[in-house]
Formats: sequence, C-alpha cells, structure tokens
Amino acid sequence: MTPKGTRVLRRAVAYEAFGTKANRTPCSAAALLKRVRKDGSLPRISPLVDAYNAVSVLYGVPIGGEDLDLYQGVPRLLIAKGAEPFDTIQQGEMVTEHPEPGEVIWCDDAGVTCRRWNWRQGRRTMVTVDTRAMWLVLEALGPMSAKQMTATGEHLMGLIPALCPGARIETARIDESTTSRVP
Repeated sequence: MTPKGTRVLRRAVAYEAFGTKANRTPCSAAALLKRVRKDGSLPRISPLVDAYNAVSVLYGVPIGGEDLDLYQGVPRLLIAKGAEPFDTIQQGEMVTEHPEPGEVIWCDDAGVTCRRWNWRQGRRTMVTVDTRAMWLVLEALGPMSAKQMTATGEHLMGLIPALCPGARIETARIDESTTSRVP
C-alpha cells in the first residue's frame, strides 16, 4: 500500500472509532482522491482553494480553509453534544443540521464549521473570492511524521504568495503537546 493509501486507511480507522462509516463520509482528502481517480481532475472552486485541494491530494492530507472574518470566537476541535447548529445546503436549499452526539467537529461560538473532523465544511465560514483573512488547517494521523507534515505545509505556503500577493503567513502546530493554540 502506498504511504498516501496508508494515511487514508488510518483515517478510516479513526473515523470508525467515533462511530462514522469512512466509506459513507470519507475525510476530505479521501473524497478528493476518489474524484481524481474517477474523473481525472479536481473540482474548480477558486485558485487558492484549488491549490490547497491539489496539495491535499498530493500528500494525502485533509486541508480545510476557513474565513476568519466570519468566525465568532476561537476555532476549536470538540466532541459534539448533538445540539450544535451546522449550516449546509441540501438539494440547493440552505438547511441547518446537527451533528450526532460523539461526532468530532470543528466549531466556533456560533456553531459547527466542519463536521466529522474534516468531512464536510459549513457554508457560514467557507472561503470565497471575497475572503481576506483565513486559516488553513492541515490534519494528519500516523504514519505521517512531523517532518512529512512540515513538508506538506511548506509546499502549500510556497504556493500562497503567487495566489495572494502580499499575504502575511503565520504557522502554528497543534498536537497533543499543545493546547488550543491557533493562528
């Protein structure tokens, strides 16, 4: 199995540990990789989103982007209680869902920003062409080493200046040795 395939398999095991079927709700990197294998290309959204999706597929790492100006409070990774609101679109209509109790979620003070760890992003904080302040989340599980994760981040940071001239880039690593430190 390739290293990327191993990382995707490891995420599937992690997803199943919190009650989610990885085949039904794959992490973003696995979903993008499946699209590439099926269609031969990635979806086109915007130059910056397209770039981080390409890096995600290249390294097998889920990468999500969030519009910081639309955040309320500090982003955090939590276990859902089940009442948190999540704004999404179903059949072309805006709807509010709620995560299942025990689901891993990214959220802020207003609700869920991404469900099932890194499966589906909410509409409220999504990156658009109007986004001026954002944060990118690169998430990895073993067997990816810290060195490999750093290389992934550096690759992405190398692309940003051409896409966002004058961008100020800050990095922070959040792992078991840190608290909820975010940029």
